[in-house]
Amino acid sequence: MPSEEVLNVEGTVLQVLPGTMFRVELPNKHQVLAHIAGKMRKRFIRLVVGDRVKMEMSPYDLDKARIVYRLNKTAAPAPTER
Repeated sequence: MPSEEVLNVEGTVLQVLPGTMFRVELPNKHQVLAHIAGKMRKRFIRLVVGDRVKMEMSPYDLDKARIVYRLNKTAAPAPTER
């Protein structure tokens, strides 16, 4: 029998809640309640509204997730001087 399967998804932080909890929106507009994984908490990774994150979700409860990685924001092109 296979070990516990997880769904890896990406989303955008919509709201920062107390207790290191976050409201995250998936690309299909579904919102989930997510908490930070222990390694992110240990390394003091900070998340703010608008951050793109990778999450793990259980196939049994699609309303909760664990944030495991903060993705780089797309860098805006540098302004050109005239």
